[in-house]
Amino acid sequence: MPSPGKYYVYLLSNWNNRVLYVGMTNNLERRVCEHKNRLIKGFTEKYNLNKLVYFEETEDVIAAITREKEIKKWRREKKDHLVNRTNAAREDLSLKW
Repeated sequence: MPSPGKYYVYLLSNWNNRVLYVGMTNNLERRVCEHKNRLIKGFTEKYNLNKLVYFEETEDVIAAITREKEIKKWRREKKDHLVNRTNAAREDLSLKW
């Protein structure tokens, strides 16, 4: 059984907000730092996705995985609406840390 903790579903964007990435992690600050320093190879590195525009927190790892998969299936408009509800200016939320 997985150990209890905090899990995060997050959305990253690039400088002009044209690309979105949905991810899940158990350490949001570390993961965002990895993205910002381009330590994660693949999609986020290719499109320079390093701006945290949205995140959700849960203590249930299964719920986090399920939510990540749910959001990944959404059309772009629905993802934009999710971000706009809490961060319409698309500010980098990690800058407040």
